[in-house]
Amino acid sequence: MAAKSSNFDAKIDRIARECIAVRMRMLNRVVTGIYDTALRPLGAKISQLNVLVAAAKLQLARPQDICRILHLDTSTLSRNLDRMKAKGWMEIVPGQDARTQPFRLTPAGKRLLERAVPRWQRAQKQAASVLARNGLTTLGAATGTFTA
Repeated sequence: MAAKSSNFDAKIDRIARECIAVRMRMLNRVVTGIYDTALRPLGAKISQLNVLVAAAKLQLARPQDICRILHLDTSTLSRNLDRMKAKGWMEIVPGQDARTQPFRLTPAGKRLLERAVPRWQRAQKQAASVLARNGLTTLGAATGTFTA
């Protein structure tokens, strides 16, 4: 019985020590915190900024396109979009098909993006220092395989 327990403990120790998913989730929380702290005075989060940027690039954004580009599920996008509409940063554009609900930045959303750029730049430098050169190269190579 002790041998089975020892074998189990060794497996658990290995997962605790080596799990890539856990390490990535921890890194994600650290990096997200850097950007969220930088954007907090503007009342924004990095998750919202990403949606704003994608919508700005598309000019007229459809939920399914944003979800595909940012690898989001629809409920996450819907939650963020509701908050951004409430803050006046996004607006729904009436269309022929109400199910798709295309949306776009409002003038207030564009102003927010302009105000966010210097804060984003500072957060970008801080996040880069956390990752260091090799981490950035690896991250770029790994995410470059995702389709946008």
